Amino acid sequence: MRIVMMGTGTFAEPTFAALLAGGGRNVVGLVTQPDRDGGQKRGSTRQTGVGMKTLAERAGVPVAQPESINTPDGLEQLRAMKPDLLVVAAYGQILSRDVLATPAVGTINVHASLLPKYRGAAPVAYAIWKGETRTGVSIIKVTPGLDSGDILLQGALDIGDDETAGELETRLAAHGADLAATVVDRIAAEGWFAGTPQDPALVTKAPKLKKEDGLIDWSKPAWDIVCHIRAMQPWPTPYTFLHRPGKEPMRVIINLAHMSFDPPLLGPVPGTLFHLSCEPDNFHVTAGGQETVVVYELQPAGKKRMNAMEFLRGHPLVEGMGFGPEVLS
Repeated sequence: MRIVMMGTGTFAEPTFAALLAGGGRNVVGLVTQPDRDGGQKRGSTRQTGVGMKTLAERAGVPVAQPESINTPDGLEQLRAMKPDLLVVAAYGQILSRDVLATPAVGTINVHASLLPKYRGAAPVAYAIWKGETRTGVSIIKVTPGLDSGDILLQGALDIGDDETAGELETRLAAHGADLAATVVDRIAAEGWFAGTPQDPALVTKAPKLKKEDGLIDWSKPAWDIVCHIRAMQPWPTPYTFLHRPGKEPMRVIINLAHMSFDPPLLGPVPGTLFHLSCEPDNFHVTAGGQETVVVYELQPAGKKRMNAMEFLRGHPLVEGMGFGPEVLS
């Protein structure tokens, strides 16, 4: 069976490596995104590692990098590989009906969620953002609808209490590689097999993140804020603006925070900063419902990442100091 891999970035790399490692698998091609600024294109949510192209070149696998796989040129490059099976993981483009009609057997996709939850481009971030404690990987048959195909195999993982989207994606990528290899080997041995249809009533969406999604809303409950901070890393980063009397707002990235289990505060507006002398390694920020978020690590604009103590040495707390949007209402 002639296998063509389609994918870009670190989520796809373990799947490609697993397919290449199988001695009996006939991987005849890779389709990946064109090289763009060393994989660090501005605004990209995709992490980069060894590189799909590098893995292919090491294995002697032909590589195609069309601007769009759905153009006549892209289709021509794909058809020249004569695939029986396409294996897709974080490729980054919607596949047209013509693309899906190209492989003789069919197309499978490695999707980083427990479908039908979190269909779309950012399933890992949304799982954390929405407070999930468990997620996973689904191997599905690709159909024209977005992530709507039958589930061929699924595996779940617990989400760590402090795990960011980037850290979780790394674990899911390795898990997805094992699941994908299992499905590919079964198809090679038995042919196409029936999957489990997704329940439309359980569908939730995980659209592509935008830069402004990183802005922290301190009026939310503390747990929602902490989940948001974890979900927005490594991109678009969870950020806020530090407001100090008589000074311009300063953009600050919040890297590590927990919710406080202290009794609720009375009075301070959300975003107010305060410090407890008995806890020198952090400071507190009021959240919605008079709850509190405890900040441990952050990065002021133009500065390196630092712990709370370093931050407080450079920015002593004064009355009226707080976090919020750049322009306060």
